[in-house]
Amino acid sequence: MMLKKFYKIIIVPYILFLLYLMFWGMGRFQYDDHLITVEPIFSTLEFIHNTIGWKDIVIIVLGNVVMFIPFGFLGWIFPQFKELKTLLYSFISAIVIVEALQYFTRMGIFEVDDILLNTFGVYLGWLLCRLTEKKFSRLVL
Repeated sequence: MMLKKFYKIIIVPYILFLLYLMFWGMGRFQYDDHLITVEPIFSTLEFIHNTIGWKDIVIIVLGNVVMFIPFGFLGWIFPQFKELKTLLYSFISAIVIVEALQYFTRMGIFEVDDILLNTFGVYLGWLLCRLTEKKFSRLVL
């Protein structure tokens, strides 16, 4: 199977699925007020400390990393994104817009930690992409 072709087919539905989760999924509702969390790391640590169930912690914190790993492979479609700096600048710009839309629509909270965790996921994806290209080059094409 050619991974790049599969990726090109699956990435658009995946993006739509993520947007659904970010605005309407997982029991989301419209907040009464515009909410913003700008203290990096501390809000996530507070969430972990105040959350009883490890399942919730894994879903939210780890999910914010893992769900964005596929974006590290965008260089397969857009060659300029093979360069990490270009990929991260573009991704951060896009995710800030999404977080701002969550804020303005009140369908979520603008959270700096989400931006950091999501960006870390993209970075891990970029590393995984490089590793995949080296170890499984015949499957990638």
